[in-house]
Amino acid sequence: MWWFQQGLSFLPVALVVWSAASFIFSYITAITLHHVDPLVPYISDTGTVPPERCLFGIMLNISAFMGMATMYVRYKQVHALNPEKSKITKLNKIGLTLGLMSCFGLCIIANFQKCIPYYIHVMGACLTFGVGVIYMLVQTILSYLMQPEVHSKDIFWIRLTVLIWCSSSIASMFISSVVLYSGLYGTNLVQKLHWDPQEKGYTAHLISTVSEWSLAFSFLSFFLTYIRDFQKISLRAIVSLQGQTLYNTPQSFLTDEQTLLVAGSI
Repeated sequence: MWWFQQGLSFLPVALVVWSAASFIFSYITAITLHHVDPLVPYISDTGTVPPERCLFGIMLNISAFMGMATMYVRYKQVHALNPEKSKITKLNKIGLTLGLMSCFGLCIIANFQKCIPYYIHVMGACLTFGVGVIYMLVQTILSYLMQPEVHSKDIFWIRLTVLIWCSSSIASMFISSVVLYSGLYGTNLVQKLHWDPQEKGYTAHLISTVSEWSLAFSFLSFFLTYIRDFQKISLRAIVSLQGQTLYNTPQSFLTDEQTLLVAGSI
């Protein structure tokens, strides 16, 4: 059995691979059709113009649902491992709420592209990454509280490192974007898809775009830390048949029919 076939470890793997593919495929399509510059455009710019906009939206919507599933499984795992610890239970519920809000933000990003309308797209980005980094913080704290009985120190330090990486990317992107859109380098830069390296503001633009890509992949990398945890989880479905037909049959008739079936008369 391969490592990704153990338990539910395929879930975070699928989430990361699929989400990364949505960014990369949209980027390749946009570059091929000359809709954006090849050198580190905004991720959102690669999903602004058809046909890559359609691909970007569909794939990110699927990523959002996979993210919800991954976060819910993580919530149930922590709940099962720490049923009587009130502090961990409260943090776990907060983490699930934040995670679902982050996934909802991803749906907004997928369906409201950067140019139409811009402020809704920004709100989706704030929910996805702003609330998402708080979700990462909660999960890192949970990893600290659950060691050494449940988690090793290694996984805590790995999650803390990814959290710092993600937070640094957010700070870098925020500062460079404020400088870029401050009005010093012109107006209506939100709609700008092509940049000349000789233009004023190009350095701030480049820092902002690199930070965005760094933010996206640092956020996705956090879910890779769930792989070993999810290997210990299995999913089983139990089917319970409530009747012999799909219609509302009188109970007495069902009892008589079941008796005949057991007796072999039918």
